[in-house]
Amino acid sequence: MQDKNGLRRHFSEVRKAAKTDAKDAVITEKVLALYEVAEADNVLMFASFGSEVDTWDLARKLIDINKALAYPKCGKDSTMTFHIVNDTADLKDGAYGIPEPDSSLPCPDITARTVCIVPGLAFTEKGARLGYGGGFYDRFIAAYPEITTIALAYEAMITDSLPVQEHDMTVELIVTEERTVLCNE
Repeated sequence: MQDKNGLRRHFSEVRKAAKTDAKDAVITEKVLALYEVAEADNVLMFASFGSEVDTWDLARKLIDINKALAYPKCGKDSTMTFHIVNDTADLKDGAYGIPEPDSSLPCPDITARTVCIVPGLAFTEKGARLGYGGGFYDRFIAAYPEITTIALAYEAMITDSLPVQEHDMTVELIVTEERTVLCNE
């Protein structure tokens, strides 16, 4: 098993090779069809960049069906808060050039009906996640265990095992262009 940084480099290349607009469109439609998303009071979304599964079309479609949509704002103290946007145009370049909301926008009430769309580089069918190394989502998910966590990934990003530490949080569902994986079942 490689170290996490080596795995990040490897799966970054895997993801780049796997990315297509057609796969992104299939993943978007599969997410929109999920019961958890249909019943969600809030959808916590990340602003995709580079070779990540595109979230921009998904965000527009969620706004069109009047879902409360919130994006993360990362603080200097390694915290992450979500802020509700009415339009993706409300996002401005933030840390690392990743679009984020203004911290003056309202925060959603996090409930058991809140869905969090989680980024990552690789996942296992049991929900283990290889993120980018900052731990922002691990801390957020640990603070709100009642939320439903959904990862967007290309099938090529699913692997048999990943190095997992005690603080690494799992996701509940993984949506790929080929299937929806119910993790931890």
